[in-house]
Amino acid sequence: MVKSYRGLEMPKVVDKQQLLVKDYMATRLIKFKPDQSIIEAMNLLLSKNISGAPVVNDQNELVGMISESDCMKEIIRGKYHNMPIDTGSVSSYMTKEVVYIVPALNIFEVAQMFLERKLRRFPVVYMGKLVGQISQKDVIRAFKKVRSSTWR
Repeated sequence: MVKSYRGLEMPKVVDKQQLLVKDYMATRLIKFKPDQSIIEAMNLLLSKNISGAPVVNDQNELVGMISESDCMKEIIRGKYHNMPIDTGSVSSYMTKEVVYIVPALNIFEVAQMFLERKLRRFPVVYMGKLVGQISQKDVIRAFKKVRSSTWR
């Protein structure tokens, strides 16, 4: 008879890590106002080396997103009409129908949403207010922290 000195062996428990948006989202954001000049927005996107940002009202409620693609509309319009670039407002060019997520959403779900929707970022809204933004890069950083034992 062989005796083990390891004692009673407990079944291996997989530590399921909570990977939530709130833990990986950016909270210090460049934000625009709807009445801000599109030229000012373009210059800020370039100087901060970002491809887009949320547009909020005075109550910090999300009203749109402005992206490089939205700025291209102004550039093309000026070229097409053979006129200098207009000084229209951000609200004239921003995307108004914005898909946003909540802070308690799981990163796995966000990854799936990125694949389905072909977007680069999602604004994060809680109780009607913009609280952050999560990008594809943020999701990849989150998965870097996942231990191999949690993958199935």
